[in-house]
Amino acid sequence: MDLDALAGCLSSSACLVTQTTSGLIIGMLLFLVAVGLTLIFGVLKVVNFSHGAFYMFGAYFAMTAYQLTASFALAMLAGAAGTAILGLIFERVFMSRVYGADVLMQLLVCYAFVLIFDDVVRIIWGPEFKSMGMPSAFQVMPLFIAGGVVPPYYLLLIGVALVAAIVLGIGLSRSRIGKVIRAAAHNPGMVSALGINTGLIYGGVFALGGMLAGLAGALAAPVRSLTPGMGFSVLIESFIVTVIGGMGSILGALIGALLLGLIRSFGSLGFPLFTEGLMYLFMVIVLVSKPTGLFGKEAA
Repeated sequence: MDLDALAGCLSSSACLVTQTTSGLIIGMLLFLVAVGLTLIFGVLKVVNFSHGAFYMFGAYFAMTAYQLTASFALAMLAGAAGTAILGLIFERVFMSRVYGADVLMQLLVCYAFVLIFDDVVRIIWGPEFKSMGMPSAFQVMPLFIAGGVVPPYYLLLIGVALVAAIVLGIGLSRSRIGKVIRAAAHNPGMVSALGINTGLIYGGVFALGGMLAGLAGALAAPVRSLTPGMGFSVLIESFIVTVIGGMGSILGALIGALLLGLIRSFGSLGFPLFTEGLMYLFMVIVLVSKPTGLFGKEAA
């Protein structure tokens, strides 16, 4: 425990800006993964334990696309589109067969594919650590805000995640397809009785969740090492986010992810040996105070 370092950072504008920015990029990446997880749970009522694998595939798809095209825009598109297609195939071929089954059966199917996907990555890209590198467009001088150092790429990452959050929020609340998705989440039988193909909705939601996780992986590729199994740690933290924010709540996923990112960033200064523990401690405090999470609703 080093409270002096934490207090010193809080009293320094430079350190405050740097650590806050680091917390925001952690939070935004977690949000993109967690919001897909909570969206899938809210509509399909499935805890997708394999969700972290889509984050991993997004990173590898982006790295491969960047190596082939030298375009980071195409790399992001490849990461998002590739995982969306993978998610749709995975849902239609495998997950659709365990809807309504015991939760343990769903978890076993998902965990089996976590291992399968990790091995697929080892076969295609190899078992060693890989690095995509920072795109040339962002290999420039960092910005200095109140004395703090902010790499330009961090601003892009935060901006893309914010745009995704806004588009997702508006799309689900105001568009026709968004209203259909919300209706399917509450009463799929009635939606089906109205002649709407619920299977198509489920596949689309799963693809959307996979796309968001893949986009997070693509955004993380320039600043993270790529390795088989890299999705597992982000999956655990995403589960923490959804529990803190409330299962099925998009706003809860955003707030929970930002809080968790800031806890990790500032906790690494004051509690360097207990940073992981701080996240779980915060989760416990939230659940004791509000068992449904910050923005979760009581089951009807």
